[in-house]
Amino acid sequence: MPLSVIIGAQFGDEGKGKIIDYLSEKADIVVRFNGGDNAGHTVVVGNKTYKLHLMPSGAVQKKICCLASGVAINPKTLLEEIELIEKEVGKVKLFVDPRAQIIMPYHLLLDGASEEKKCKKIGTTKKGIGPCYADRASRQGIRFSEFINKNKFYERLKEVVPLKNLELKAFGLKQKNAEALFKELSKMSYKLKKYQMDVSKYLHVSLKNGKEVLLEGAQGFFLDNDFGTYPYVTSSHTGSAGAFMSAGIAYHECRVIGVSKAYCTRVGAGPFPTEINGSLASAIREKGNEYGTTTGRPRRVGWLDLPMLRTASRICGFTEIALTKLDVLSGLKEIKVSTAYKIGGKKVKEVPADTFLLEKCKPMYVRLKGFELSHELKSFYDLPSEARSYIKLIEKNVGIRVRMISYGPERKQTLIKAQE
Repeated sequence: MPLSVIIGAQFGDEGKGKIIDYLSEKADIVVRFNGGDNAGHTVVVGNKTYKLHLMPSGAVQKKICCLASGVAINPKTLLEEIELIEKEVGKVKLFVDPRAQIIMPYHLLLDGASEEKKCKKIGTTKKGIGPCYADRASRQGIRFSEFINKNKFYERLKEVVPLKNLELKAFGLKQKNAEALFKELSKMSYKLKKYQMDVSKYLHVSLKNGKEVLLEGAQGFFLDNDFGTYPYVTSSHTGSAGAFMSAGIAYHECRVIGVSKAYCTRVGAGPFPTEINGSLASAIREKGNEYGTTTGRPRRVGWLDLPMLRTASRICGFTEIALTKLDVLSGLKEIKVSTAYKIGGKKVKEVPADTFLLEKCKPMYVRLKGFELSHELKSFYDLPSEARSYIKLIEKNVGIRVRMISYGPERKQTLIKAQE
């Protein structure tokens, strides 16, 4: 199919970067459709590791990359990543939609101050993402097209900065000066000007001409602003419907690949029914290098949660699952999988819409015998029988086949499971 959508099926950090990099080999265009530099995708090629926060993972494969209208752009981060790719890989082929929002310095200040004042900490990365999207909704945001237009950018700063200063003052923060901001950011806007393109129209034409397009999501589905564990969510839409809207393309017949770890992790606050603690959690965290790409924060660790996968699959329309980090479970004597929850004695097979109820869920586990993985795997049937049983349990419970299996960080450590 010419269009593939890659969605994180959990709380983010599922290994989407590797899956996108792997699929990019046969793609023409890779599109980031949401989020900002609060997300991090890690791509490992040989002895090189690329940690990207805004540039689509396809940049490592020298593909045409697009930042769609739904992306919040920190211009400093974007310029740093362009420089990194051009130094390590080659010339960047990048298009940025004029509708994308710009993260301003005051957004970072307001993000940090707001988090500190909350009774319930959300666990924000303090990268200014929430305030940037809030400004978009309240029509105070500055779009990429305005940012790269010298005169328009100055006009918008004169309009918006007095409003932002009211917020900064309320938090006891130093207020901003429009002229100083203009001087600080103008050089960046000039450098980024050449990348503007109506990404929506470009993708429409490309798909009509038979080009292979990947839509790359940031964060995971359960951080979606509507369907995630609200209020412990991000400020954009992380599901497949959000991908189409943010990229500005009509629904197409496509692959929708739900990326899931063989276990589960979460960064920041919020409900996590299958969370584990103690020495086992520490061992999994260390073996899986479960520390945030963007923040370096240790991730919370838990067993695989199949009610989450069922819910994400139903809403996003997964056509297949990419299972990552199977190798991290290698060596455990026993593996647990949550196949359902109990709420007040009632069995529930999907994530409840009410976050308060989710906090009361008790996972119902199936216990499986552990397995040992060899590094010389060429097909699904090279996996130990216990690992194959684990994967088949996922398929049976979710009703979606596992097509890709990642058992290490490198491209070659990926198995494609044939349809049975």
